[in-house]
Amino acid sequence: MSYQIELRHLKYFQVLSNELNFRKASEKLFISQPGLSRQIKQMEEIYNVTLFNRNKKKVELSEAGLYLKKEVDFIFNHLNNIKEQLENINQGRQAELRIGFLGSAAEKIIPECVVKLNQVYPDIRTLLQEMPNKLQLKLVEESQLDIGFVRLQNIPEGISKHLIHQDTFSLVLPKNHPIQNIDNDTFKSLYKEPFIFFSSDDNPHYFDLIMSICEDHGFRPKVFHKSINALTIYKLVEEGLGLAILPTSLQYGYNLNVKFLELKYITQKTDLYMIWKESNRSPILKNVIHWLIQKSDLD
Repeated sequence: MSYQIELRHLKYFQVLSNELNFRKASEKLFISQPGLSRQIKQMEEIYNVTLFNRNKKKVELSEAGLYLKKEVDFIFNHLNNIKEQLENINQGRQAELRIGFLGSAAEKIIPECVVKLNQVYPDIRTLLQEMPNKLQLKLVEESQLDIGFVRLQNIPEGISKHLIHQDTFSLVLPKNHPIQNIDNDTFKSLYKEPFIFFSSDDNPHYFDLIMSICEDHGFRPKVFHKSINALTIYKLVEEGLGLAILPTSLQYGYNLNVKFLELKYITQKTDLYMIWKESNRSPILKNVIHWLIQKSDLD
């Protein structure tokens, strides 16, 4: 008997690949364990591959299974996008653009872009989500975000990027800190101070860039605290737990007892990139990307 792959096979596979447990997966799918096993066996026979490695202790995805999981996740994400777009059309709603961004772009860059975008494309509804670099990249790759604004240098194949904004760095200190102005010699005197950095897990290149600023002044900083959240860093600086080096644009929008001293004399800058998936089939994305690139090139 010959079989054909149907959407239900892919849904069964997706749930089992997430659970890696036949009992839990069958309960979620409201079918029996033997029934689920038969469906997976059918898939393996049709594709002529082993999708799961099974023994008495655990269930694991095979190499073929790992590949298929990425493709199946993409298929169901795309089907969900189609459903949302059809609902928008049916209910007369505007097209939706999903945008991720960093906190450092939230006060000036993103609001300006959205206001001007709304003037040019009034029918587009924007869904804005603040999130870290790596999560944005992941969601763009999975077609769950249309556009991301990140500070990442290394972008994988299939993802495009365009430089949107270049920012200087500033030294961030408690408001009552005796240093009022910053220059090369003053910065060198900070070698004994504790520092607070953004976590290297989210952006190793950015972490190394901050390290290089201190190293260019003749010392390797003592990093006592790390965070992926700017507000947390501000709070730690405010409490006197260390100094920070942050993009100058991050000084806007917060009312805390910290001060920014711009490091105008250093060569290091931080770049904000717009990223998008080349194969994203959103009907509005191409025009919006073209407009944003033109706008950034003129600014």
